[in-house]
Amino acid sequence: MLGFIIGAISGTVQYWLLSKFTASVTKGKLSGKTVIFAITQFIFPFAVLLISAILLAESLLWTGVGMGAALIVSAVIRFLIVSKSGR
Repeated sequence: MLGFIIGAISGTVQYWLLSKFTASVTKGKLSGKTVIFAITQFIFPFAVLLISAILLAESLLWTGVGMGAALIVSAVIRFLIVSKSGR
């Protein structure tokens, strides 16, 4: 259960990093901050899974499931908010 909670938190952070990166890129603002968001967004899940594998080997699967679930739920919530505001 601890692995799922860690995965859900890190998946939410990963979604936030990804949304900041895509917002900067779509606005055409390619700065150092944008590059940091891109690099962090790709390295972050590997770091979380590596730490989980070392410290919580039995919860590694649940960490991955939590990350994936948080990314999907965050994307669906964002889609619903954007589609409601567009009406």
